[in-house]
Amino acid sequence: MTTTHALVDSPYGPLTLVAADGALSGLYMTDQRHRPPEENFGVRVAPDEDPFAETVRQLTEYFAGERHSFDLPLRLAGTPFQRRVWEGLLTIPYGETRTYGELAAELGKPNASRAVGLANGKNPVGIVVPCHRVVGANGSLTGYGGGLDRKRGLLDLEGRGRSCSDL
Repeated sequence: MTTTHALVDSPYGPLTLVAADGALSGLYMTDQRHRPPEENFGVRVAPDEDPFAETVRQLTEYFAGERHSFDLPLRLAGTPFQRRVWEGLLTIPYGETRTYGELAAELGKPNASRAVGLANGKNPVGIVVPCHRVVGANGSLTGYGGGLDRKRGLLDLEGRGRSCSDL
């Protein structure tokens, strides 16, 4: 497997994009929880090179409020349950949120909200796989690998931040 990475600027600080065999396998923020060591990211390439050029274009559109979903090849490494949770995240529409419990119920595991939260926190492709759209049972912002300020910012971008009870 060939792994490469690129660094790009964003309104939420620098992002490290990682690709495995041409598919996006990581999108990491600085100081992100569960961020793999740099040596796992492979050779650094320019962000305008394949496979990153399309990812950068779509992220730019998203940050400008012009894109509401992503159409990128993904290679998500995780347990079968983690991959199910991440696939579930992809069904949460732009501008909407789900609680951990609601997502667990949608996955057919109504008593697994804690496990959903743990899997959500290990999402390797934040923003593109919108783990920021999952909130606490009372609507509060809870845990985000990139930090609660970034989560709040992403929800604000999507028009949902003001509905969260701890703002």
